[in-house]
Amino acid sequence: MKRFEEMGLKQELVAALKRLNMVEATDVQELSIPSALHGKDIIVRAKTGTGKTCAFLIPIMQNIKASRRVEALIIAPTRELALQIADVAIKIKGYGVNIAVVYGGASINVQMDALRRGANMVIGTPGRIIDLMERGALDISNVSTVVLDEADTMLDMGFIEDIEDILSVTPENRQTMILSATIPSKIQSIAERNMNNAEFISVGDAEEVTVTTIKHSYCVANGAAKFHTLLAYINDKKPGKAIIFLQTQREADVVYDFLHKQGANATLLHGGLTQAKREQSLKSFREHAQFLIATNVAARGLDIKDVTDVINFDVPDDPYVYVHRVGRSARMGKNGRAFTIIRYEQKNLISDIEYVANIKMERIFPDISKYKDIRVEFGSGNRFRNRNFGGGRGFHRGGDRDDRSRRGGGGGHSHFAPRSHGKRF
Repeated sequence: MKRFEEMGLKQELVAALKRLNMVEATDVQELSIPSALHGKDIIVRAKTGTGKTCAFLIPIMQNIKASRRVEALIIAPTRELALQIADVAIKIKGYGVNIAVVYGGASINVQMDALRRGANMVIGTPGRIIDLMERGALDISNVSTVVLDEADTMLDMGFIEDIEDILSVTPENRQTMILSATIPSKIQSIAERNMNNAEFISVGDAEEVTVTTIKHSYCVANGAAKFHTLLAYINDKKPGKAIIFLQTQREADVVYDFLHKQGANATLLHGGLTQAKREQSLKSFREHAQFLIATNVAARGLDIKDVTDVINFDVPDDPYVYVHRVGRSARMGKNGRAFTIIRYEQKNLISDIEYVANIKMERIFPDISKYKDIRVEFGSGNRFRNRNFGGGRGFHRGGDRDDRSRRGGGGGHSHFAPRSHGKRF
């Protein structure tokens, strides 16, 4: 691998990277940075966890001018990813780089103030960027570089028209960088319309959409057995740090409550929380919580160190969602595990995932016998009964759902010892 100091970067930028223990470029950085430094348009296809963020931030930091106008615009699909990019940018920025982060769910007036102070780098989500443009608070008519990060996610989330609208008011001679784990035809179309002689950079085997250091397994279970299977997996595998994915906010609340009652050190992340609570949840997970209970809002772009396991309590219907969920583990060359719990009637989805992700999933049979006395109540009339959890006597959800101490994670044990009747253990 090539060392950053051999790339002709500013000494202050090399020093900032060293402070982050970044001395040698990853494959995606080594292949992308030289072209980006020369102002070329690039399309980068690389798996999650390979270092794409610095692949575009480093050349921007090298070339950005100390100006009061917006020189670089970085567009991300979610507020969490925008904040994560900003966190890295702040750590490596040099003199004269002023960063504004703009996203929905936070005060637009505060963000407008940041822009008025002369930000020359703006990192944000498509909707808030357009809102600020329409208010006359954000002028991108002179930007020199535009980045579309996690581009396939933005398309999945329906942002294609917003992206086109944003690009339409930027200079034709700008530099454009598109980074994505997959390059579907819609991204190719955007590139053809909005890029100039773009260089395509593909890192790794194009047939490998997930890193090869992830071990994939699954178990078939319905109803309360899904919860018992979850406990058995946690006790058997003892994950160091795990993200547990659910399809909906309501389902995430239920699983969070269940694990919280078992004494788990868990925190919760989904779109129904305020931005402040979402940020606190991520902070808790990064610093001390063992489990992050999340919907797909966390499936893309989040770079959380040392996630050993991704657990799909719900199998996603879309195999590409599976790919991006499991990409939260085994980042930067580390090993990881992906475990999926599926209902009996969903078994056909396994072959779909194996085909799209080009992987083999091992069926395992966790011993749930010692957990069967743990009652799982779903709540009368709960839509999980028929749709997801597969029946049961009803889950009782007690407590204040806005209690920050509970949502933010708390004390607990690294694994569980079963007791009966749903009591904390």
